[in-house]
Amino acid sequence: ESEPYLAAVIDYEAGRKFWAFTPPVKRPAPAVQNKSWPHNEVDRHLLAMMESKGLAPVGDADKRTLVRRLYFDLIGLPPTAQQIDAFLEDSSPRAVAKLVDQLLASPQYGERWGRHWLDLTCYADLVTSDGHVITLDAWRYRDYVIGALNADKPFDRFILEQVAGDLLPYESDAIRREQLIAT
Repeated sequence: ESEPYLAAVIDYEAGRKFWAFTPPVKRPAPAVQNKSWPHNEVDRHLLAMMESKGLAPVGDADKRTLVRRLYFDLIGLPPTAQQIDAFLEDSSPRAVAKLVDQLLASPQYGERWGRHWLDLTCYADLVTSDGHVITLDAWRYRDYVIGALNADKPFDRFILEQVAGDLLPYESDAIRREQLIAT
């Protein structure tokens, strides 16, 4: 006598049609009423949604506000007075792009954004109320996540190393060590 859960038939063809297994399709950006505001396709999508709800975008942020937003959003820290002044004095057309590149290259970028992944993986390097450390080497995984973000490791590789890093080929002991830590 077979178990009921074994009797189910899996329809693989129907499974292949599930949305997560279909390749993404590029769709044209929607038409918008305010054609002067959007700078790119993402802006057009955002503006179309705003217009559908009767909303309009506000004006661009001034440079002082923008520099603070970039620092807080990308590295989670406020800029110093000197950093604000340096940005305000940069009148080049690439001032924003240069600052974004600088912040993305900062080690604080991985620390800021790595915490979201660490929250998802329930990372903790617990210390008990009496001072005992429960997970002595957990910091290695934390540093792996931060380093992967700062190195701009491709997401598929990032996931692969965490799922099967101990099974992946390696070219050096350092790579092997990193893959084992990820796993």
